[in-house]
Amino acid sequence: MAGISPEAAEVAQRLRDGMASGVLSFPLTSFGEDGGLDLNAYRAYLADRLATAPGAVFPACGTGEFFSLDEDEYRAVVRTTVEVADGRLPVVAGIGYGWAQALRFARIAEEAGADAALVLPHYLVGAPQDGLVEQLRRIAAGTRLPLIAYQRGQVAFTADGLRRIASIPTVVGLKDGHSDLDRLQRLTLAAPDGFLFFNGAATAEIQARAYAAVGVPAYSSAVHAFAPEIANAFFAALRDGDDAGVTKLLREFYVPLVELRDRVPGYAVSLVKAAARLRGLPVGPVRAPLTDPGPIDLADLEKVLDHGLSLVGAVRRSA
Repeated sequence: MAGISPEAAEVAQRLRDGMASGVLSFPLTSFGEDGGLDLNAYRAYLADRLATAPGAVFPACGTGEFFSLDEDEYRAVVRTTVEVADGRLPVVAGIGYGWAQALRFARIAEEAGADAALVLPHYLVGAPQDGLVEQLRRIAAGTRLPLIAYQRGQVAFTADGLRRIASIPTVVGLKDGHSDLDRLQRLTLAAPDGFLFFNGAATAEIQARAYAAVGVPAYSSAVHAFAPEIANAFFAALRDGDDAGVTKLLREFYVPLVELRDRVPGYAVSLVKAAARLRGLPVGPVRAPLTDPGPIDLADLEKVLDHGLSLVGAVRRSA
């Protein structure tokens, strides 16, 4: 990309290589039963996730309940992630709120050793393109970290806005959560060569084929947070053109999971954490304003999860 800083270009290449080799992992943050941060549990949980070869790891983002962490907890989560990753794959920390607070988190992430930052949508209000661009410019001016913009909710870039943020020397990519493929295609065509895009829709695998058709094959995977076997089987089937395997996993696991997720607001995180607990992973409960699933939803989740795990061997054999 013309104008990109050498440091950002290096990180972007590492991310590009990672996106081609595995899913993007968004780990949960471990809390104790008292609601406090449990770093020992998080360290063990994260080491288990990274052993399954994701392409990059994104701590303290939406799945990691960034919105519930104070600055000290955030620092500890990012630093622990950097230590566990030990340079094996890029660490991209979530930052957010208004630009001033996002910059505080960016500086914490930078000090903790993160490779880049994912700029989560700002709080509450809509904003024009000039404001969205200025938000990123102000963050970029105060940190050396390469930045990935996340468009979702009230953040949505036009083609012109995309060209403008891509001209900022440390903005290297865009995560899309709108699933507006017409708009996304226009953005990919407006972007400079080498600009990174990835699918950040909720349960991104559901739309992975559609995103790949407009030139965005990389995606984040919440399923990797609790069932990397399923997430990696889907990634391999999609990469290898195993349409039957992709369809089987979508029909028999991902669609039932999404239908369960849609029962209660916040289940996009709460169900992921509950599924991790069902597998004995040390992640603890969610923090308010999220709520943990009740007995009926937990029982249904266990059935969906067990069936999904049972599909992995058959999909791999079909490939």
